[in-house]
Amino acid sequence: MSRRGSRQRSRGLAADAGACPCGLGAAYERCCGRLHSGAQGAATAEALMRSRYCAFVRRDEAYLLRTWHPRTRPARVEFDPGMRWTGLEILGTGEGSAFHSAGTVTFRASYAGGSLQERSRFERVDGAWVYVDGEFLE
Repeated sequence: MSRRGSRQRSRGLAADAGACPCGLGAAYERCCGRLHSGAQGAATAEALMRSRYCAFVRRDEAYLLRTWHPRTRPARVEFDPGMRWTGLEILGTGEGSAFHSAGTVTFRASYAGGSLQERSRFERVDGAWVYVDGEFLE
């Protein structure tokens, strides 16, 4: 399993209100907005992870459910109204490229008052990357 050691960080909806919360620096419409609208699919597990983080920031339940594996998908997504996501840091990836059928992404998602770390598992279903499940890390 290949690991990527680069650390990429986002400040969430920081200075540029049009910047995508996923942390790649592009405007939302040119970044995760294309995935959320269905105009483009995620090319890698990491791209899907970033777009799902962005969907949590924007509270886009439809996108989250659409990109959740059918065998683990909940009936609905419950958003905490007090939660304010502030940044995403990718800590590592394992497989998950265009040449793989499964992959993992380890990340830290920060929110006002703390952060959480998770190793998420992704698989392809009918050619599209979907989130399977995740394991919280200490």
